[in-house]
Order: sequence, then structure tokens, then C-alpha cells
Amino acid sequence: MTICTDLLASLRPRTADMLALTAELVAIESGSYDAGNVARVGEVYGARWKSLGFEERTRPLEARGAQRSFHRKGGGRGKLVILGHADTVWPAGSQPGWTFSQDGEYAYGPGVGDMKGGLAMAWFAVDALLRAKRKLPAELMMMLVPDEELGSPGSRQWIEDGCRDADAVLVLEPTRANGGVVVGRRAVGALRAFYTGRSAHAAVNHAEGASAVRAAARATLALEALTDAARNRIVNVGILRGGAARQVVPHEAELHVDIRAALPEDVAAMEESVKAILSDTGDARVTVRVEGGWTRPVFPESSGRALYAHAERFAGEIGAPISPVVSSGGSDGSFAGAMGLPTLDGLGPVCFDTCSRREKIVIASLAERGAIFGALIDTIAERGALPISASAPA
Repeated sequence: MTICTDLLASLRPRTADMLALTAELVAIESGSYDAGNVARVGEVYGARWKSLGFEERTRPLEARGAQRSFHRKGGGRGKLVILGHADTVWPAGSQPGWTFSQDGEYAYGPGVGDMKGGLAMAWFAVDALLRAKRKLPAELMMMLVPDEELGSPGSRQWIEDGCRDADAVLVLEPTRANGGVVVGRRAVGALRAFYTGRSAHAAVNHAEGASAVRAAARATLALEALTDAARNRIVNVGILRGGAARQVVPHEAELHVDIRAALPEDVAAMEESVKAILSDTGDARVTVRVEGGWTRPVFPESSGRALYAHAERFAGEIGAPISPVVSSGGSDGSFAGAMGLPTLDGLGPVCFDTCSRREKIVIASLAERGAIFGALIDTIAERGALPISASAPA
């Protein structure tokens, strides 16, 4: 039998244990702004890694708890970084009546796929390798990010520093419903603009007013016109709000803008164009403050293909579906991929309807994707550095 087949045989009988750890983590409502609960996930999860002989290192992150990493030296080759995150999109108490549950085929709950199930799966995969007396990479580092769902504003440098000398990076975002794993990602940006005009009664002294809403609406039309589907370049105004009353010229307004780019050469030009539009109010009496920018860089396919070729082979050995995906969304894997490091993302359990009340994972995929994940770790331990190449492994 191959290592992936062996790992699957080892992990399947432990599915109930993987579900139990998933349930324990889901029960901690770790919305990104709930620093205490995010820290609690780190404590519970960290105890598991320390039980395997990993050394824990922590760095405080203001208002977000702490950045935690777990380190162990192995007898194999190479440095491998596992990227995961402790936070979810669900603040404590925001989803009453929705807790962890399972029906034998699926497991449900806030963050069950993104990414509490992936965290559990990764620990059991490493534990299975140790039980099988397989060599771990010369350096194995698991990084647990506390602010990923916010775009990792306080963790980007920490992630990049941790990954900089890695031979491979594996990311625990969930596998897509069709077995898709992520070999590349588009750049993602978030900007906000706050307009300040001058209020006046719409009938009595309309001319004295300067409409902040008009400036924001004017910008909205120009921003959306920047979208170029053929180049996978998207500008979306997700929020436009302002005004105080129907009969008052609005003195305040704000825009929240999402931007996406597939091509590295579009990144700087898009940001410049978006900021220029936001800054042009069309009325000297209306001022604007613009904040934000790109939060995730382009993760090129060239960074993901070498590891994907191995994952595809392992999936074929156990009859699991797999396909390469280039995602419009960003993740912490974007930072590693943009650095040119061999990076494969979307390796967690198969998930449906991520970040919705319908979020669920396929229970059987905990063992299947865990086996693939563990086999990738074993490959790094055997080979060390991988070429950045789209070719299949020898």
C-alpha cells in the first residue's frame, strides 16, 4: 500500500475523534473581533500540538488575542509551514440556535468548514504520521492566525516572515464541493471612502447644501465601470449609505468598495484608478477621506502546480475527487504564493456553502482529505524543496 492509502486506513477509524475535536472548536464562537474566544481556540488547539511534542510560540496582537505557532524538528528534509486560522466570520451570539450537529453524512455549525474541521483534520493527519513512525520534515511549523477573516491586517508580516524560508506551504481552507483545491488566487482589496458635505433643507435653502450622497453615487457609477470581466478585474461597491432625512440635503455618506485582480500588472493601476475616482467629489464643498487598499496579493498558479501534481496523484490512489481551482477569494495562502513559494490551498475537508448558515462539511472527507494532507507532508519530508513547475511529479 502507498502512504496515502495507509493514512486513510489509519484515519477512518478515528473519524469520530476528528468530529469531537471539530465540535469542541466550533463550540467556541471565535468571531474575529472576539479576542477572548479566538485566544481560547488557540489554547485548546495548542494543547493538542504540544501533546505531540511541538513547541508553542506566541506573539500578542492588540485586540485580536495572540498569534500562535507550533514547531517541531523532524528527521526528514525541508521546512514545511501549515497555515490555519482561529477566527470565523460569526461573532459570539450572532447565530442563535445554530450549533454543531451532524447526521452521519454531514457536520454542521458556524465555522465547521472555515476552518474548524480543517484544524482538526490537520492535527490528526500529523498524529497519524507519527503513529506510523514516518519522518516529519526537518522543520514543521503550524501557524494559527487570529485575524484571517479580516484580511490578516495584523498578521501579514508575521506570516511572510514565518514562510520566507519554507520549502512548501499547506493551507487549511476547505476543499470545494467538487473536490477543488486552490492552486492560485486573485488579488483582493478593500477600500472605504467617507464623504462630508453640507446639510440644508431640501426646499427652503437647497442651494446652500452640498450633497455627500451625490458625490458617493457619482463615484459608484465610475467605479463599477472599471470592471473588466475579460481580464478578471472586478470593482464592486458593496455598501453605499448616507443621509439623515428625506427632506435634508445629506451631509454624510460612505462607500465600501471591493476590488479583485487576476493579473499582477493590473494591481497598482487598479488601486490608483479607484482612489482617483473616490477622491474626485465633483463639488469643492464636499470633502472625502479614503482608507484601505489591497489586502491580498496575487497568488500565481505557478506557485501551486508542483504540490497539486502530488495531491492529484494521492487523490487518485484513494479514489477521491480533485481538481485545480483559481479562486477569486483571498486567504493567508495568498501571501506565501505571492512570494513564489510552493503553496497549495483548500486542503481541508470538503465543504458546502462556506460562510453561510448552510455551511457543512462531508464527514467522510475528514479522513480522505486528511490522508492526502498527510501524504503531502510525507512527500516534503522525503524530497525537501520542490520545483515551481506545472509538471507532474516523477
